[in-house]
Amino acid sequence: MAKKLAITLTRSVIGRPEDQRITVKTLGLRKLHQTVIHNDNPAIRGMVNKVSHLVKVEEVEE
Repeated sequence: MAKKLAITLTRSVIGRPEDQRITVKTLGLRKLHQTVIHNDNPAIRGMVNKVSHLVKVEEVEE
């Protein structure tokens, strides 16, 4: 089965640069402690790397 990533927003985007805000929004995160599931691919990994200080990532099997 394909691996997936559970991405949770743990820190606020208030006061963060606009590019980081857009990246969080593109990942589908709107509220603190919201979790979204994405396929594990290089594009998602790159976005997570850019905002790694704001999110928590876990690998899940589905």
